[in-house]
Amino acid sequence: MSLKIILKYFPDLSEKQIEQFSRLEELYKEWNEKINVISRKDTDSLYEKHVLHSLGIAKVMEFAPGTKVMDIGTGGGFPGIPLAILFPETQFTLIDSIGKKITVVNAVAGGIGLENLTAIHGRAEKVKDKFHFIVSRAVTQMPEFLRWLKGKFEKDQFNTKHNGVLYLKGGDLAEELAGLKCELFSLKNYFEEDFFETKKVVYLSKGNFNS
Repeated sequence: MSLKIILKYFPDLSEKQIEQFSRLEELYKEWNEKINVISRKDTDSLYEKHVLHSLGIAKVMEFAPGTKVMDIGTGGGFPGIPLAILFPETQFTLIDSIGKKITVVNAVAGGIGLENLTAIHGRAEKVKDKFHFIVSRAVTQMPEFLRWLKGKFEKDQFNTKHNGVLYLKGGDLAEELAGLKCELFSLKNYFEEDFFETKKVVYLSKGNFNS
């Protein structure tokens, strides 16, 4: 699966964005040989299972210029790196507790010339900065995830949705999300590939928890 799958759903990319997306495959394959950040069997479907999946958030939320976003448990840079390419006027902070994964994030971001991304080796609870949105890709169960977010949100709001969480998750979420006021967006409504059949974006405004 090539870059074409990105252009299929995001046809209005600039030449610079197309170039940045196109370089991801080469960089991730090179780094994955040294540091395993993507399942070996997934490297051939990088654009579908990692890049396009990350961009599912963009089908739900178009970040306004000046928005600050933190990606918790970014691993090799998902969803943060694809979103940072798509939204060059949004500031992204990617954090992971495993240092070698942040090494890959920095190498890939540097390799494609991303200037709106900062990568941090550490734990989300220790970050003092505040953000408008926090994104993640199934890093842990939602109740546990929300405990990490106390004091992490900016008060000013200028996006189409209230500041909050945009979380990529799959499967049956009824039990995990019980008692939370959230919106579920099924990615099968945006992407026709079978991979997205059970994949969702969960949106919770910061009013759901002690922010």
